[in-house]
Amino acid sequence: MTTVTFALIAYLLGSISFAVIVSRAFALPDPRSYGSGNPGATNVLRTGRKAAAALTLAGDAAKGWFAVFLAQRFADEGSVEVTMAAAAVAVAVGHMVPVFFRFQGGKGVSTALGVLTALNLYLAGGTVATWVVIAFFFRISSLAALVSAVFAPFFCYLLYGVHPFLAAVVAVALLLIFRHKTNIQNLLAGKEGRFGSSSTGPS
Repeated sequence: MTTVTFALIAYLLGSISFAVIVSRAFALPDPRSYGSGNPGATNVLRTGRKAAAALTLAGDAAKGWFAVFLAQRFADEGSVEVTMAAAAVAVAVGHMVPVFFRFQGGKGVSTALGVLTALNLYLAGGTVATWVVIAFFFRISSLAALVSAVFAPFFCYLLYGVHPFLAAVVAVALLLIFRHKTNIQNLLAGKEGRFGSSSTGPS
């Protein structure tokens, strides 16, 4: 199977919005209709249903992992790494602009975690550790996500140098940062919510 085929499959997988699906299963409001309006685990958590939020996070991460895993397992020999990289970017794009949900997608934090886990566990671990440290000290989820997005390419470079995975991680990080543009504006204005506030939410 070609790289383009796997990228298309990854995009379609990314377009499955677990925030919307899980909310419907739990008879919750559409996550695009309240809070940040973002279909992600953090916004679903605003309903108070922790199980729904956990399932959303797990589903969004799993699709990111699965898209890259499929490329790793079935891509043509000789183009495995390039195909994995293409799938990594495509599944993130699918999450952010899903064809199945009127192109109203999430910000990509959970899906990016799944992608990084599939690419390299050490890469994912370093990025998660960065998120935890920033979140612990500043208690701002979006800031933790943004700093993690900045550091992920650095970790990838340490592991692989100039490599298709590095290009993919840079692309996903830039997409994630772009999707957080409102959060960045709020951070600069000192208005971004901290954990426990009604305005918290990067994903």
